[in-house]
Amino acid sequence: MTGPVSETPVEYELVKALRVQVADAMTRAKQERDRRGLSELSEPDERQLALSLITSAVQAHQAEIVKAGGELPADTGYDLRLIMAVDSAIYAAGELQELLDDDQVENIDINGCDEVWISYADRGKVRGAPIAAADEDLVQIVQNLAAYASINARPFTRANPELDLRLPDGSRLSAVMGAGERPAVSIRRNRYPQMFLSQLVELGTIDEQLAVFLQAAVRARMNLIIAGATDAGKTTLLRACINCIQGDERLITVERSLELGIRRQGLHADVVEWEEVLPDAEGHGGITIQQLVRRTRRHNPSRVVVGEVLGPEVVEMLSAMSQGNNGSLSTLHARSAADVFAKLAQYAEQYERIENRVAHALIAGAVDFVVFIGKNRRLGGSRTVTEVVELAGAPDGRVASARIFGPSPLDGRAVRVDDVAISDARLEELADAGYDDTATSFHFPSGPTS
Repeated sequence: MTGPVSETPVEYELVKALRVQVADAMTRAKQERDRRGLSELSEPDERQLALSLITSAVQAHQAEIVKAGGELPADTGYDLRLIMAVDSAIYAAGELQELLDDDQVENIDINGCDEVWISYADRGKVRGAPIAAADEDLVQIVQNLAAYASINARPFTRANPELDLRLPDGSRLSAVMGAGERPAVSIRRNRYPQMFLSQLVELGTIDEQLAVFLQAAVRARMNLIIAGATDAGKTTLLRACINCIQGDERLITVERSLELGIRRQGLHADVVEWEEVLPDAEGHGGITIQQLVRRTRRHNPSRVVVGEVLGPEVVEMLSAMSQGNNGSLSTLHARSAADVFAKLAQYAEQYERIENRVAHALIAGAVDFVVFIGKNRRLGGSRTVTEVVELAGAPDGRVASARIFGPSPLDGRAVRVDDVAISDARLEELADAGYDDTATSFHFPSGPTS
């Protein structure tokens, strides 16, 4: 008796050659449609055409092997695996896709094609297998993703050596070439694309009182900035807060590259998602984050969500918050909650030439609360909210604030500070939205709470 037929491995060089053939065929098909004055194919139709061309290319390759007297792989699933590998090389992440499909992968850092570091949620950091045969192939994988994964094709070339991109699964990719000896790619996984405050309670990120407070702050249309260091959990917390917004409100999100994915989650019906549009190779066209934030005012938003404040858009964002778009949310890289004020003022001065005193007044008039989240060393690096700060004007030219939730001496998680009162006006609005600051115990319901 013969044993089961083992799977024949799919060779990377063969996948690469077939991908080039199919890409050329796709280009010719597009040029022919343009020549005939036909409209562009829809995304589903383009994928169907590509699959047909991939299948034909694989069949032609197999026929050539037979014609030359060679033997085809014995396992019956080889052809399908080869077809899917070529499809993945064009539309997905090539050799990266297996890692992106692993729910336990948190971060992937690639320092050249054969130096791959993978951070797992359950077993820390390990070195992984090479992603490609050469650095040029790694660049090609990234270029394919840049062409197909986002709503706007993004160049990744020597002339455009930086790339920020949201992958189809919601992960964030950042890539750089030319600045070092080898291309560098970092992918931050989104392990929780659908997040609610109740889940953050279960994960230990917040306690039940803070969950009730945040839900009330969102529903009372307070303007919130969620701050923290890189990989602190800002976007995850932002998603949970967004899911407290009533489903019929009109939301407009502005991001460097689409990441929040509110439309895909299906909890809000009226959503407009905008991402920065880069200029062409000659530097013409494009739409900046600053322009998009300004444009939101003409599109009747109930709330504006700025995925991450990086500088030039800060004054537009603060103006939107203070001129009728109450309940807006954003994230910001910062070392502490207090650092947020200095950073926003610095951006306002750097990009809009607004003097420090005026910037602080603008911040105080726009933002209600700053929520700070980070990796808590007391809890083994788990992500937790450590403080919530209420803004209280800028009486002496600098933002005045009060820490209403601060780190617990037991584990560093944010707990209500007993001797610091919330301002009467905001406390009344929070109470109307369901938060009782005098309660001795809190219960936050499990499941979706929007």
